Amino acid sequence: VQLQASGGGSVQAGGSLRLSCAASGSIFSINVMGWYRQAPGKQRDMVADITSGGSTNYAGSVKGRFTISRDNAKNTVYLQMNSLKPEDTAVYYCNAWGTARGTGFFATWGQGTQVTVSS
Repeated sequence: VQLQASGGGSVQAGGSLRLSCAASGSIFSINVMGWYRQAPGKQRDMVADITSGGSTNYAGSVKGRFTISRDNAKNTVYLQMNSLKPEDTAVYYCNAWGTARGTGFFATWGQGTQVTVSS
């Protein structure tokens, strides 16, 4: 199973960006899809995740500004980021875990997409 992320870029503070991440391969089911981010010199932290049933979880720093959603038919997760702040600058990674056809459990990361917010 592979994840392909897109949608990063540069924006001024207060602006918006939308990230997308599509899963492909021999997928039977995906339990959870999520977004993490890693700023230079810092650890990778969870931003938001969403279950196949639509239950969501957000980091406190993004609640009310970011919205995660997913299209189960397309095996794609989205992250709508509004009211961006310079401290949101990081490389954003998508993550998914579930069951692959034939091989069973999988957990995988996308390649990362840079988000830069200038003040």
